[in-house]
Amino acid sequence: MPEEPFASDVYPKRKGLIVRQEAGKIATDVRSWGITTKIKGASGKMLDKAVTNVRNLSSPFWKSTLAKPEQRCLVPFTTFAEPTLDPHPEFGKKGEHWFKLPAYPVGAFAGIWRGGEYAFLTCEPCALVAPLHPKAMPVILHPEDYEAWLTGDLDAACNLAQPFPSQMMEVATVWPKG
Repeated sequence: MPEEPFASDVYPKRKGLIVRQEAGKIATDVRSWGITTKIKGASGKMLDKAVTNVRNLSSPFWKSTLAKPEQRCLVPFTTFAEPTLDPHPEFGKKGEHWFKLPAYPVGAFAGIWRGGEYAFLTCEPCALVAPLHPKAMPVILHPEDYEAWLTGDLDAACNLAQPFPSQMMEVATVWPKG
């Protein structure tokens, strides 16, 4: 998979492009995917963990960032992957389902950023994604909602956290992992 800093498809802890507002203008940055937080390990020692997906929008950990439009961003993508539930018959091991938006060469996830890191929101999966990955899917924004995500109040922004319509997506391919 791509290793360059501006790769259209990114992986946890790797650099990815975000689009945000700064002083009313669009700005782009390269940041690491995963916002670092401290969690207590089994030994009781505090460990750093990179959180890549924002699921609980009412969590105080995320709500303070979500409430600030200047901390919201768009995360551009061409395709995105969700892990397969079972080993693929052809590959003999688990793989990844890759999804794309045929009407858009580049789509955007609803994201947030802190420092040099970002994460994106997830929601219930749409009918296309659910049988393949029932836990969640990224919040994909319609282009007409980009500005509302980047500038709207907290309630308006959180209302955008909906599954993207299945009829506007397709499974691009399945690849083995590793």
